[in-house]
Amino acid sequence: MRASRPAFLAAILLVLEGIALGIVSIIELVQLGAGNVTSTPSGLGLVVLTLLVAVGLVLFAFGVLRRLSWARSGAIVFQVLAVALGLSSLTLQPIPWPFTIAVGVPGAVCLVLLILASRNDGRNDPRVQNRD
Repeated sequence: MRASRPAFLAAILLVLEGIALGIVSIIELVQLGAGNVTSTPSGLGLVVLTLLVAVGLVLFAFGVLRRLSWARSGAIVFQVLAVALGLSSLTLQPIPWPFTIAVGVPGAVCLVLLILASRNDGRNDPRVQNRD
């Protein structure tokens, strides 16, 4: 069975988020190479962790397309964190609107799409059909 439309759209957003984080990690790596960091080991750790999250988001996207529940739930966790990060950025003065919008809005949209995909996949799962 094919992935539902919400699952397909969520997968696209997850891949785009993964690509964006990959670009951020490249920028971090360039800054690390230029010596613009306070601590080289911390900077290197940040680059590695950012790359791991980027790869994880892309893998979650493929899992969502294959209708795997662990991929949807893992992606939901990342989207909740993105929404929380976007909302917490509203407490800074001045408010970093580009960051808030770039992180919070895609996170909220993808969260809704993942919940809809979970709902659709649960409705069509033969394991839960006709249980009384």
